[in-house]
Amino acid sequence: MEIISENKAFGGVQGVYGHRSHTTRCEMTFGLFLPEEARDGPVPVLWYLSGLTCTHENAMVKAGAQTWAAEQGIALIFPDTSPRGDDVADDDAYDLGKGAGFYVSATEKPWAPHYRMWDYIAEDLPSLVQEEFPLDMTRQSISGHSMGGHGALTLAMAHPGRYRSVSAFAPICNPTGADWGRKQLQAYLGDDTGQWAAHDASVQMAERGFDGPILIDQGADDQFLDLLRPETLAAAAATRRQQMIHRMQPGYDHSYFFVSTFMEDHVTFHAEALYAD
Repeated sequence: MEIISENKAFGGVQGVYGHRSHTTRCEMTFGLFLPEEARDGPVPVLWYLSGLTCTHENAMVKAGAQTWAAEQGIALIFPDTSPRGDDVADDDAYDLGKGAGFYVSATEKPWAPHYRMWDYIAEDLPSLVQEEFPLDMTRQSISGHSMGGHGALTLAMAHPGRYRSVSAFAPICNPTGADWGRKQLQAYLGDDTGQWAAHDASVQMAERGFDGPILIDQGADDQFLDLLRPETLAAAAATRRQQMIHRMQPGYDHSYFFVSTFMEDHVTFHAEALYAD
């Protein structure tokens, strides 16, 4: 693992690190904020998955999460959104290829050799960070924005008992039923729509739900609302009687101004779960 940068922040350290991933088969970069409490021993972990076109840096710089994580004594991990490198397949469109890994592990050419973000987030990166940093991996939660909200929800439901809570800002809730999803799932996973269901939060909510608390914030003036389809997740949760707070926020859009406005609520929400006995 390579230290790219480390800066003191809110009494802790905001670092950026690089490593060779055996799942994505390329060099990967991630951000990690360690609060001051990490000097004395392992601290709880909150994963934050970013959205389309983003890198590890977007939320790390724009979301203001470190302020509240430092207050709660929680580590923050900011992974990248896709593999990177000259030999990594890409597409001219912003919503496919680099920056648009969609948190799936691709099976189709030309994506399969590197686009294995599901395995990277679920197995590879957790193995690395628990070896290198003072993190309490028995206390993990996960969050994300847009494409990252989709990833957070599907990963949480697919790994019962791993994450104590899950939240999302404007998640892509029903990718099998929207243009933000069908295109990418077909490209990465092929024509068998049966393989897509594991990566649809609304389908997974209906089929299995989540064994913990969920918080969703959605801007009512989000310019991508028809692509996000929040009503499908809300309906699936209501039918399942899943515990979930789903808030439509009047006047807010899809930007990091929206995310940063409600970040304190999300970090506090996760802290309650992470520190629960």
